[in-house]
Order: sequence, then structure tokens, then C-alpha cells
Amino acid sequence: MKLIDEFLPSFDFREQHALSMRASAGVILDCVTWQRAQDDPIVRFAIRLRELPSRLISRSLPRPFDFDDFLFLGRNGDRSVVFGLAGAFLGTGLWLARDSVYRGVKTNDRMDVCRLVTDFAVEAMPSAAMMLSTKTRVQRPTDDVRRRFAPYWYVIRPVSRLIRRRMLGRIREQAEGLAGAR
Repeated sequence: MKLIDEFLPSFDFREQHALSMRASAGVILDCVTWQRAQDDPIVRFAIRLRELPSRLISRSLPRPFDFDDFLFLGRNGDRSVVFGLAGAFLGTGLWLARDSVYRGVKTNDRMDVCRLVTDFAVEAMPSAAMMLSTKTRVQRPTDDVRRRFAPYWYVIRPVSRLIRRRMLGRIREQAEGLAGAR
């Protein structure tokens, strides 16, 4: 069973992207874990725009959201790595505190928030390259949360797509740079 299926086997929304690269699976997955949204100016701008309502009404945001706000859920050798997030994602609320994220993602005991799990999986291709794919799944626990989340998903999805594609490009650049240096 894939790790993503252990944490979120049923879901309401999904997003998937992939990119081939020439590096070992281990190096590729290491590069996945090193990613920071704030390193990419376009991604940084998108996140700041998303957080603008909270900042305008003086809600306390300690720092801009980044990929390390996702909770590391596990790594399956050199095959995949999985991260999770639990939160409202609507209005001015983005995510729960880290201890609540783990409980929310692992136990599904929060009926007022969505659970999001994303994985990065590496597969060998016949051309000797590796294919890195990323899947994001979102589960909304109740009909009320589903109705409120759907418009947000359709607005944010193009931005999410852009972020994922840029992230895959950065991972390829880093991994191939490391592979070439060896």
C-alpha cells in the first residue's frame, strides 16, 4: 500500500503533476524535503496574497506560510515521501497548530476542517530517467465543509498547479545539479 493511501484513502479533490529528471531516487526525494516556498518569488507572492486578509485585519501570523508548515508523515525508502496539513483553508484561517495538524491528519477527529495529504513518488522510466510525481488529496469531512470548500478549491487550484509545477522544476534543477556534481 502507498503511504498516501494509508493517510488519506478517500478524498474529495485531487491534483497531480509529474516531471522526469536524471538523478537517483534518493537524491530526488532528498531535494523534495529541502524545498521552501519562500525561495521562489512567484510562490512567495502567491502565499503573501493568500495571507493578505489575515494581515489586513491584524490577525497574528508569525511568519509567511511555507512548505515546512506541512507535517512530515513518512518516507518509504527511495520511493515516496508524504506530508499532511489540516485546516479550514477558508476565510482568514489557513491551518491548525502543528500538534493539531498531526491529530487532524492522523485521526480524522476534526469535523470542522479539511485534511490535505500530499505525496512525492519516484518511479524509474525505461529511458533511465526517473519520474517524480506529486499528488495532493483533500478530504472534507461534512457536507457543510464540502459546500464551503468547493469554491475555494476552484479558485486556488490554478495557483496550486503553478506552485507544484515550479516546485517540480526546482527539484529537478537541484537533483540534476547534485547528480552532475557526483
